[in-house]
Amino acid sequence: MFCLSISIQTVAGQTVRRNGPLASAKAIPGPTLFVPGVISTGDYEVCPQFSLDEKTFYFVKSTPDANFWTIVVSQLEKGKWSAPRVAPFSGQYSDADEFITRDGKQMFFISTRPLSNATNKEPRKLDIWMMDKTATGWGEPRNLGARVNSEQSEYFPTLTNDGTLYFGSRRAGGKGGVDLYRSRVVNGTYQEPENLGNAINTTFDEFEPFIAPDESFLVFMAGGRPDGLGGFDLYISYNRNGQWTKAKNLGAPINSGADELSPRITFDGKYFFWASARSTIDKPKDKSWSFAELSNAYHAPGNGLGDIYYIDVSALKLEKSIARPNTIKQNEVIATQPLAVDPCHRRQALGS
Repeated sequence: MFCLSISIQTVAGQTVRRNGPLASAKAIPGPTLFVPGVISTGDYEVCPQFSLDEKTFYFVKSTPDANFWTIVVSQLEKGKWSAPRVAPFSGQYSDADEFITRDGKQMFFISTRPLSNATNKEPRKLDIWMMDKTATGWGEPRNLGARVNSEQSEYFPTLTNDGTLYFGSRRAGGKGGVDLYRSRVVNGTYQEPENLGNAINTTFDEFEPFIAPDESFLVFMAGGRPDGLGGFDLYISYNRNGQWTKAKNLGAPINSGADELSPRITFDGKYFFWASARSTIDKPKDKSWSFAELSNAYHAPGNGLGDIYYIDVSALKLEKSIARPNTIKQNEVIATQPLAVDPCHRRQALGS
């Protein structure tokens, strides 16, 4: 279990004491299972998302074939994470890809739930929904509407500090099966989504974007690329003077021969979280397993379904970046050269 610890940070010249499960000086230099046995259990677990105070952890439980997803939640209680329960707004329809804004006031997620005014209450394709934080929890989910949600499925909404929405979409007019888009907010209204262009999108599939709060870099999942390590890999692109650099594979140890998905960086910028379908069962063995050993391995983390991992954000080897958030041009690709490293720092094509 992860015990409650305390760290001290200096923010804007002030000393701030932070309480939370990740507020530790302990280095996490390699991929590390997050709370094995409680969060990472051997089921298909993806989409990690902390609350602002790091005392609530949302994630998704999926069927092994990724045909139904439920958002669940665990609470930090007396220094240990509680057994997950179904989030109050989930459990009836497929829900996934939850994202909490940096002020903690809104949650975005995808869902197959029908529109509130629909006469047909059957599940539909995946739309992006959002909720406001209230005194008693989360408010009623609201569909983002036809400008953001298309006739096809949308995936993995994440937002910048200024409210710009980044997401994946299978909508018509893209470069491949699924492309990445963004929608700016003007006077409280989302504008027509823009395709992120050739530096990001290809004739293959691009899913699940995590956008830096200042829009300086983008981490996303892509599949089928010639430089991939096996399944779906995680890639990174930088905003250089208003242009996206050609996306680069993050490489090992973050990527493996299996699927990597659901990239996130914690609110304090210290840890990188993601989900991975990497397996330990297929590794060489020094002896024949008994049936009990086999059964235990098949029902434990590392069985080839999704598990949630984390690592020090320095493992991303983030390059220095100059962001011009409002001037990124579509369809422009520029080369990137490695700069000084910041010392701090599968989805199978899901049908529908």
